[in-house]
Amino acid sequence: MEDLELRAEADAVLAELVGEPGGSARLREDQWQAVAALVRERRRALVVQRTGWGKSAVYFVATALLRRRGSGPTVIVSPLLALMRNQVESAARAGIRARTINSANPEEWDSIHEEIERGGIDVLLVSPERLNAVDFREQVLPGLAATTGLLVVDEAHCISDWGHDFRPDYRRLRAMLAELAPGVPVLATTATANARVTADVAEQLGTGAGGALVLRGPLERESLRLGVVRLPDAAHRLAWLAEHLDELPGSGIVYALTVAAAEEATAFLRQRGFKAASYTGRTENADRLQAEADLLENRVKALVATSALGMGFDKPDLGFVVHLGSPSSPIAYYQQVGRAGRGVDHADVLLLPGKEDEAIWRYFADTAFPPEAQVRQTLSALADAGRPLSVPALEALVDLRRSRLETMLKVLDVDGAVKRVKGGWISTGEEWVYDSERYARVARQRAAEQQAMREYASTAQCRMEFLRRQLDDEGAAPCGRCDNCAGAWADASVSAETLAGAAKELDRPGVEIEPRRMWPTGMPALGVDLKGRIPAGEQCSTGRALGRLSDIGWGNRLRPLLAENTPDGPVPDDVLRAAVAVLADWARSPGGWAPNVPDATARPVGVVAVPSLSRPHLVGSLARGIATAGRLPFLGALTYTGPGEHAVRRSNSAQRLRALSGAFTVSEELTAALARSPGPVLLVDDRTDSGWTLAVAARLLRRAGSGQVLPLVLAAAG
Repeated sequence: MEDLELRAEADAVLAELVGEPGGSARLREDQWQAVAALVRERRRALVVQRTGWGKSAVYFVATALLRRRGSGPTVIVSPLLALMRNQVESAARAGIRARTINSANPEEWDSIHEEIERGGIDVLLVSPERLNAVDFREQVLPGLAATTGLLVVDEAHCISDWGHDFRPDYRRLRAMLAELAPGVPVLATTATANARVTADVAEQLGTGAGGALVLRGPLERESLRLGVVRLPDAAHRLAWLAEHLDELPGSGIVYALTVAAAEEATAFLRQRGFKAASYTGRTENADRLQAEADLLENRVKALVATSALGMGFDKPDLGFVVHLGSPSSPIAYYQQVGRAGRGVDHADVLLLPGKEDEAIWRYFADTAFPPEAQVRQTLSALADAGRPLSVPALEALVDLRRSRLETMLKVLDVDGAVKRVKGGWISTGEEWVYDSERYARVARQRAAEQQAMREYASTAQCRMEFLRRQLDDEGAAPCGRCDNCAGAWADASVSAETLAGAAKELDRPGVEIEPRRMWPTGMPALGVDLKGRIPAGEQCSTGRALGRLSDIGWGNRLRPLLAENTPDGPVPDDVLRAAVAVLADWARSPGGWAPNVPDATARPVGVVAVPSLSRPHLVGSLARGIATAGRLPFLGALTYTGPGEHAVRRSNSAQRLRALSGAFTVSEELTAALARSPGPVLLVDDRTDSGWTLAVAARLLRRAGSGQVLPLVLAAAG
């Protein structure tokens, strides 16, 4: 009888959640099983169910029931900011007061903390990054752990370094779990965990023993029709999207692998008359909110997004997902496409793989745990400091890029070897073991996922079955709907007119390069007397690059030209012509040097080259070609004094600048040439990764008597 009453109460809450108070909505049996375990038995549960199964319904219904029984507020840890906003609105329909703390609303944190203390919040959604913030961890988290009535870990695969989207901040949950009051239920949910990840998450959450409930359901998505369209190049893919987008049902998401590709695709779709919005890591928060709202209300046909969108957000009628390029993991791919077709009978999913995909995978493949020597170097630096060190200060002592250094510190923090405090990081002095075997296995797993993604694009077997097997779904079977089961359903044709338009869009050269304006922290400790703001009279000006290495237009042309195994040679004619076109466009732009342009820079008086050890012929011919086309004198090149290669690639700013300090000089001949031709100069190089080579070279030239230094490079990173 008690079960029947609880079930009826749970179904009534569900009806309110879906906006039908008093309606006939009922939890499915597996959802009810999870709710009963949390509310009646106060157990810990791990739920691995497909996207759209209704995991959020479980924790909101459980929250309402637990709150009515006197439990404290629910804490939901989730990385999905867009989904958080949707869920706050959804909870309100059932009278559940939900708030969120994440990087997008820092101005609200203080008032939310006060609401928590007053007991005015039923659900607090927290981004995992907040768990590792010192103030939150020390001032808010203990109180939450003591009063929480239900802890929910959404996207729980992020806990596991075997998962496709491992996030060290999630590991902080172990401390919160240990501090929970006895009998507080815990729900961990994910749609993308294979057997290895499930076991790892269960162990870390403490759900592997003690009568925990593990609910794992089939991952079949009966509404999805999967397909692959192979096209010759990026222009064909962009043209295909513009010609066939209207054939796809409803509105949906177009995923791109890079920010540049997303922006290029958005611009072209708008040119072709489509309502499209861009959503990337560079999109301002206000613009993100607007883009989300426009997609939810079907005011746009497509949201063109990078992985910054995560797994999307709660739009049950999302009609399609198209990928312009393959993600590196079939598990990540399954999760992204799983946002489509949750509330409709039919949704289309298409992959348009590109030849450049693997080059982009390699470009972003810097997440592996660092070698032991670098980890030990970091621990020693913290131990020797005797005080907290910030990440910028550590960059001067450890040769790791900032993002990778921060990730490593978070892992060491969870392992107990370091601790984040006000002012930075300190060593705990605790013994720490480098688990080389585990890190090597994870690296092999990443390689295996990439191989599986190659196979997905070319397989002749059922595509849904292939993805389900990657997730160890025992019930995987042919779907009967995908292009391999039912025959190709997507037309691969594009018209000559649209193809020409796409090619023109992608062939348009020129992106701005922002100059460095501040020296990195900690340079004096490295023996380099540079700190603070770079004086205005020693800075380089905003420059231009032919393209970004990450874009699908000129990036595709420049990546092979600048690859390490490509022999040095003269600049190709088409590349030189494009560089000249960039100069011409630059001259006409505000701040350029064309006549009658307000606030224009004076026309360059000459060209200077950055010396290159790896591509001297390429850079030299580019600089001379630019000089000839612009009818400018070639003034010469900076002198490289070494030792070692001056371009310290994929390192952090402090280490790059340290290697560059003293690496160049201005010869007497070049100094004399600058004196004969006073005024702005073009500074030519093959690529810029961090901007420090250009910053150092510009400082030397300005000190030698040049006017403004205007950088022109073939390729910019990012």
